[in-house]
Amino acid sequence: MQAMTKLVALGVAILPPPDVMARAIACSAALPRDGSERLVLDATHLPHITLTQHVIRYEELDGAYAEIDELLEGLLPLHLTITGGGQSGHTLWMAIERTPALLDLHERLMTALKALERTSADAHAFLDGGGRVADVHWVSGFRQHASFGAFTPHITVGHGAQPPSIEPMEFEATAIAACHLGRFCTCRKILRAWELTRGDEPARPYLPDID
Repeated sequence: MQAMTKLVALGVAILPPPDVMARAIACSAALPRDGSERLVLDATHLPHITLTQHVIRYEELDGAYAEIDELLEGLLPLHLTITGGGQSGHTLWMAIERTPALLDLHERLMTALKALERTSADAHAFLDGGGRVADVHWVSGFRQHASFGAFTPHITVGHGAQPPSIEPMEFEATAIAACHLGRFCTCRKILRAWELTRGDEPARPYLPDID
């Protein structure tokens, strides 16, 4: 009998600098709780700005990392702006300005990783097998419903009825990570990460500064 191929729900995301991460975690912690299962950001559920999401075979992850390596070579740090609070349904977020540079990075990643995508998956593709049916559908269909013209950059902070009150803020983003996604499509485990540099230096390995 042929062994089943392991699939991984992979997110490629910007990891914001420590002050922005701390602000997102504090915002998440302050949201009202109603007793239902909700997303709460912390050191194991990292604040992030999704660039792409995919279902990829485990044995093809190195190929995905190589594509990202090549694409990030020479890319300068990104100047980003939090524009306020936002929501879609009960999902709440910090809205991020959709700059040409950010959209270009998203589109080039989507193009580079297309050949490695798989369209079928289940909860076991997520960290600890924790994906919900909604998570499986979201990641499997990311290209159709959340990419290119539908790309809406943001930092998800949790769930609720009203968007959070967020003061605008500018920041420089230097960290890109490929993460194993968990429940609620959170960035649960960093599989590979890069730090964008200035000049002709290649993107360097990166580890987040999260307490």
